[in-house]
Amino acid sequence: MPIMDFLRGQFIDVIEWTDDTRDTMVYRFERYGNEIKYGAKLTVREGQTAVFVHEGQLADVFTPGLYMLETNNMPIMTNLQHWDHGFASPFKSEIYFVSTARFTDLKWGTKNPIMLRDPEFGPTRIRAFGTYTVRVADAARFMTEIVGTDGEFTTDEITSQIRNIIVQQFSQVVAGSGIPVLDMAANTGDFGKIVADRISATLTDYGLTLPELYIENISLPPAVEEALDKRTSMGVVGDLNKYTQFQTAEAMRAAAENPGGGGMGEGLGMGMGMAMAQGLTQAMGGGRAAAPAAPPPPPVEHVWHIAENGQTRGPFSRADLGRMASAGELTRQTHVWTQGQDGWKRAEEVTELAQLFTVMPPPPPPGV
Repeated sequence: MPIMDFLRGQFIDVIEWTDDTRDTMVYRFERYGNEIKYGAKLTVREGQTAVFVHEGQLADVFTPGLYMLETNNMPIMTNLQHWDHGFASPFKSEIYFVSTARFTDLKWGTKNPIMLRDPEFGPTRIRAFGTYTVRVADAARFMTEIVGTDGEFTTDEITSQIRNIIVQQFSQVVAGSGIPVLDMAANTGDFGKIVADRISATLTDYGLTLPELYIENISLPPAVEEALDKRTSMGVVGDLNKYTQFQTAEAMRAAAENPGGGGMGEGLGMGMGMAMAQGLTQAMGGGRAAAPAAPPPPPVEHVWHIAENGQTRGPFSRADLGRMASAGELTRQTHVWTQGQDGWKRAEEVTELAQLFTVMPPPPPPGV
């Protein structure tokens, strides 16, 4: 082999990257001494972008296609190297292949519950999770802002930051929406679009875009979900009127089904089953109506005392005072007192007794 052919073989003349992974976003093309032969072939496949970095500076960017690395194909490199009249010797440069395909089925979720005010439940907490898709829209910016000199950059190195951005915006959107928690499932599509739009500006600064974002689930705390399940169960069997009755029935049914409870558990379950059947029958209108509640006790009647000529008489009932008023023994000016009254008052000043004098006219005024 001639010596010149041997030297030419020391330099790379074919540059390409075949990605056999699902998570590699950036791959640095490895070669000894970073030397690239003049006229080498560069193959950039669909879903890729090749970025040349020369002496620490971002140089030429190649989109999908087949290139011969010559002066006319490398304007920035030519300017950096001052190749005014072409070049024929190998040059040193780092080459990064950036995947511009979509990276799908990336997960996001809330690490801690989101606090919000629900119109129906009041202050409550929710959790949410879903998936999203990300892709590199600007390879040069992505290299400058995120990757740096990382020789093999994967999705794991950026997804945690994107998740934090998604959760932050999702929390603000949901908390400010005013939509009840029970109605959020019908609005997950709108929530996803709003969140994606809000974080697009931030991701653009990274050279990324978010084509898709999905909210798979919005959930309440387990205790609240358990209460909702029981409330739903009550609605299925009919109105039991009292939630505590349903709770008691559930507890006693569980005791009856306990194998360790013996005959006591069985008898308890049978008795409770009969009681529940009777209660359900009455609640659903199939049995005798419940006995009406007893009326409240009658009010306590006041008794009155009368003050005349420095002496008191009584006690008298209202009926007694009515007869005395008819006989002229009780007048409007007569002072009366009953328990709870603040001092002695004239009979006409007491609403309950003033009515006794409406059946007869008052005495005529003097001089008429």
